[in-house]
Amino acid sequence: MKISIIGGGGLVGSCAAFALQTGKLVREIALLDVNAELSEGQALDLMHGSSVTADQVIHAGGYEQIADSDCICITAGLRRKPDESRLDLINRNVALFNGILEDVQKAPLGKDALILVVSNPVDILTFAAAKRLGLPPGKVIGLGTLLDTIRLRSLIAAKLSAAATQVSALILGEHGNSMVPIWSGATVAGLPLEKHPAWTPQIAGEIFARTKTSGADVIKKKGGAGFAVGLAIAEVIHAIVLDSRRILPVSSMQKGCYGLRDVSISVPTVVGRNGILGTCEIELWPKELQSLRNSAEVLRQTLESVKF
Repeated sequence: MKISIIGGGGLVGSCAAFALQTGKLVREIALLDVNAELSEGQALDLMHGSSVTADQVIHAGGYEQIADSDCICITAGLRRKPDESRLDLINRNVALFNGILEDVQKAPLGKDALILVVSNPVDILTFAAAKRLGLPPGKVIGLGTLLDTIRLRSLIAAKLSAAATQVSALILGEHGNSMVPIWSGATVAGLPLEKHPAWTPQIAGEIFARTKTSGADVIKKKGGAGFAVGLAIAEVIHAIVLDSRRILPVSSMQKGCYGLRDVSISVPTVVGRNGILGTCEIELWPKELQSLRNSAEVLRQTLESVKF
């Protein structure tokens, strides 16, 4: 399988490439970036380590790489300027993203190609890609709240001194302030989280608050998130490569799950070789379901304000 990463010269794109390299599942990784020299440098650095990872083709290139790509991962995006409003940033990113989609369409896309949107605001841009590219349902996936979910799990594990891989928890909804933690199904080593002797509602609130600010915390301390988001991207792509049909909290255009329609938002989603194969309405507490619907309404209001 060939993966092309648009924005592959940047922190997120290069970390995604490294996660895919060490994952040893994809056959070819192409890095595309407006800064061609940077993407060439990233590809060269990755290629230098190939003899101790896997037999992969890793290189940089332009949009001609997309024509035979199985998955196009879009990570390119802009950061907020001083005194710039959130809506102004969204509109600038939508304008940039529309230009990328235009170049992708010209490439052109292969008939079975998938699009994985990572650029923020991911739910808005996933909606834009689904509308503009006209691909079959399920071919456009947004990273959604998967990154938030793995952050939440790691923080729970650290607080309880538990093995991170034995923590199961989800965040659904918007990848943003209205995201929804699903405490009703959270477990540690199979034990319901609410029955853990060290767990309290106060701890739950503290951990969720830290989860929501995790991205900003990393940006403040090191300039931007890279490793965790790279691993999250690899999680989705590996589910596609292996056709593992994993249930992941990723964003896509909704057609009725939990009563949500015509908005891209994260719900429990089955991911396999053909992209999104379906959604799962796991049982939620009433307040969680209401919060999820409120999150969808927040996204609808943003969509009404965006200049597509």
